[in-house]
Amino acid sequence: MSSPIYVAIDTPDLTKAQTLAGQVRHHVGGLKLGLEFFCANGHHGVHEMMKFGLPIFLDLKLHDIPNTVAKAVQALHMLEPAVLTVHAAGGRAMLEDAKAAAGVKTKVVAVTVLTSLDDGDLLDIGVGGKAEDQVRRLADLAQSAGLDGIVCSGAEVAIAKAAWPDGYFVVPGVRPTGGTMGDQKRAVTPREALDRGASMLVIGRPISQADDPDMAAREIEATL
Repeated sequence: MSSPIYVAIDTPDLTKAQTLAGQVRHHVGGLKLGLEFFCANGHHGVHEMMKFGLPIFLDLKLHDIPNTVAKAVQALHMLEPAVLTVHAAGGRAMLEDAKAAAGVKTKVVAVTVLTSLDDGDLLDIGVGGKAEDQVRRLADLAQSAGLDGIVCSGAEVAIAKAAWPDGYFVVPGVRPTGGTMGDQKRAVTPREALDRGASMLVIGRPISQADDPDMAAREIEATL
């Protein structure tokens, strides 16, 4: 079984991205390519990263009117990412159209509440209640719209898994014991996230900024 760890390649620099992927390729299960990488390198960059032979998680968090998102997803077909993100807050029609537009080999997962937000931040954007309640609401929406799963923090994944046993759960903002939180407000350790029902653990800085990224990946893998 491959590792549930996907290393977050959060850099616009293709050479740096390739170096990191080359260092950790034997101790991670896949590569997460985010917005900054894709905006800098586009399809070409994704093709270059595919050469490492690892599944690609294209984390673009698409959020627009249904037709626009569907066309954007279609434009990604030839890349065949293993996993692609859209924002659950885009609504049912957008979610349904995104899933319908995706290739058969691509899991479409909906971002619920960003791990950089807490209850106070949600209130600022007009969402009352707790982050947990919003995650549950959007998870229900994603499930009913036919998506494959959701992105949520390790704090909410157990609740989501209980309501959606066969869902695919991506947990970002995972921090090893003793790691710095950075801009994450709702983080858990890799082991905790897995125990609570995570399907994929997205880990960035604890691996990418380590003196020895491969050793850091191996040490995290050992805790699982």
